[in-house]
Amino acid sequence: MRKAVLRYVHRAAGEPVPADALDGADLPAHLLMNFRVIDEAGRELASGRDLAALKSQLGQAAQLTFAAAEPGIEKSGIRAWDFGELPATIAFTRGGRKLTGYPALVDEGESVAIRLFDTGGAAAESLRGGVRRLMTLALKEQVRQLDKSLPGFTQAALLLRAFAPADELKDDLLLAILDRAFIGEDELPRNANAFEELKQRARARLPAVREAGCRLFVTIAEEYQRAQQRLGAAAKSAPQPAADLRGQLGRLVYKGFMSATPWERLHDLPRYLKAAQVRLDKYPRDAERDAKHAGSIASIWKRYEERAIKLKRAGEYEPRLEDFRWRIEELRVSLFAQELKTPYPVSYKRLDKLWAEISKA
Repeated sequence: MRKAVLRYVHRAAGEPVPADALDGADLPAHLLMNFRVIDEAGRELASGRDLAALKSQLGQAAQLTFAAAEPGIEKSGIRAWDFGELPATIAFTRGGRKLTGYPALVDEGESVAIRLFDTGGAAAESLRGGVRRLMTLALKEQVRQLDKSLPGFTQAALLLRAFAPADELKDDLLLAILDRAFIGEDELPRNANAFEELKQRARARLPAVREAGCRLFVTIAEEYQRAQQRLGAAAKSAPQPAADLRGQLGRLVYKGFMSATPWERLHDLPRYLKAAQVRLDKYPRDAERDAKHAGSIASIWKRYEERAIKLKRAGEYEPRLEDFRWRIEELRVSLFAQELKTPYPVSYKRLDKLWAEISKA
């Protein structure tokens, strides 16, 4: 709908309109599409102009409908890949309407299940967790040994005890290691042969990934502790940057951060934490410059966060938006701690260009 409004303004004004011109703007209700959701009998279930809110409101009901529509595909208590091919989609008819369902594995703790999802995004997310659980069962001896040997974990866990107990930190670290070793960037399997091939690669990768994961965890914990100490010392002398940095650090290191953060980004966290300390060191020499850039970055972050929340509510995922999120961290390094360097050029102009591309999608 925003695209349609922008096209109209372009025609009316005779001038090109930036793709993000309406970001953050509250459009009048009559300019927004009104959506109606009906069941198989044609009865209205809900209506409104916020599609993401409707998806969130009716998501569970949709899943129940899909489950009832194709009972033959669903199965519980699975502990090995002994169920043949897992199709990417299933077409079926319900109430005279043709529907498409997305089968995926679901992690149920001691086993997995096959369930039918109403969106491909939700199915893909669930499938990854299901494959990881099935792989854990297939390589249970290796996983048992892994749990007993996590170099440096105990001391690092003490440094992070403020936001999570040791057992939860260990579970988070193990999940990150297993996800990287068992799947990483490989294509998710949909048959027994593909799963077996993945298992062989996973078995070979596990020792090296364990070492790398533990090193990352220890390094991040140590840098986080140093950053927190610097923030504590700067709370009175530099309250504004200290408050901004506390918010930034809270979005980088938190309960569950090891498994929630993409593996390649975990390698960047120590540099981001060092950059926070460098910023505090430089602040007394140019407080005005710090405040100027802090305000600009806050506006960029707000723009990202609003869109990310909206996509999450709709059950959607946009890789470029997540790339944008990490480029904000690189912009911080570029502006406040240039000596730590960034892996690629980053600037306000480049972020604006990327945002325009995201907005057009």
